[in-house]
Amino acid sequence: MIYLPPLREPVRRIGTRTFDFSRQVAVMAVVNRTPDSFYDQGRTFGLDAAVAACVSAADAGADWVDIGGVPFAPGPALAAEEEIARVVPVVEAVRAASDVVISVDTFDARVARAALAAGADVINDTTGLHDPDLARVVADSDATLVVTHSLAAPRGAGPRTQFARPEYEDVVAEVAEFLADRVSYALESGVASDRLIIDPGHDLNKNTLQSLELTRRLAEIAELGYPVLAAVSNKDFVGETLDAPRGERVEGSLAAAVVAIMQGARIVRMHNVRESVAAVRMTEAILGSRAPAGELVHNMGEMNVSDAGPQGPHRNSAVENR
Repeated sequence: MIYLPPLREPVRRIGTRTFDFSRQVAVMAVVNRTPDSFYDQGRTFGLDAAVAACVSAADAGADWVDIGGVPFAPGPALAAEEEIARVVPVVEAVRAASDVVISVDTFDARVARAALAAGADVINDTTGLHDPDLARVVADSDATLVVTHSLAAPRGAGPRTQFARPEYEDVVAEVAEFLADRVSYALESGVASDRLIIDPGHDLNKNTLQSLELTRRLAEIAELGYPVLAAVSNKDFVGETLDAPRGERVEGSLAAAVVAIMQGARIVRMHNVRESVAAVRMTEAILGSRAPAGELVHNMGEMNVSDAGPQGPHRNSAVENR
């Protein structure tokens, strides 16, 4: 079933790019400048490696790169100065090299302020605005804010807190209620409604069954009227569903992303950029919002020259594509 969310402001200017989320889906690439990141295990911790990964993602078709200096997972606190030292040089270098949308994954208002000054277009906060100053920092800029569901804010716990066996009576309804509340807070803090994006937080304080439920019923989150970001790539809910170790979750991640899009997601946060861009563009074409990029020759004339192979063109026939 195709679901088109009732977006309040579907056309968004983010950085130098314009997105019409009534028909477009943006691919957000993930680049972590951390030594202990969940997926890449520190492969892009070096400054040059992080910058190269961002530029490569943009060249591969990503609309957006998300740069993080601190994992969501539990761990020792990182000083704001150290987080700034990790992310700001990457933002500056990528901004000089590309017009790709740049977001910084942070929950610290001080880091957000430095990142925006360096050229970031989006602040992606995974803690539900746990830092009360973060929304105000974004409000004082032209940037976009991603508001994500997390148990850190409602339970008064700090970021990166481990919640054993998180329980919900209805995970989708509770996530939607939380996001509506946090959006209201952001609006009251001065962030314009056309600069807000929401993220239900797959796997963040949620088990596999809860993340699957969120994906299946994502349309209920999209009903809030703001573009939904689905961060499904290589998550544990994919790995546990398929019994697939880290590094073998590409196909499951793509399937989750496509289902999320069909349920109203308008941004998908992905690690495997080339494969993700192809899956998203194909989904857009199936939904009728994107024209095929290639020349239409298959079954379009007297001779079928599409995918003819070494034997040359062949005539159309009733059985050729069975």
